[in-house]
Amino acid sequence: MSETFDVPIRDESIRLGQFLKLASLIESGAEAKEVIADGMVSVNGEVEVRRGRQLKRGDVVSIGETSARVAHF
Repeated sequence: MSETFDVPIRDESIRLGQFLKLASLIESGAEAKEVIADGMVSVNGEVEVRRGRQLKRGDVVSIGETSARVAHF
């Protein structure tokens, strides 16, 4: 399993679909919609199917073996 890497965000929160792109876990909004709808994304260990889910500092998003943590600048 790979290590979790930090991805800084500017605001207090970010939507899941936006974060996936920012973290380079996916390449496009269309891909984000697909992987989320297919149940391939988890937030803090729980499968998440809402693309608009608000993420806050410390939340960990995973796709497969890759995980990214929401951090602040």
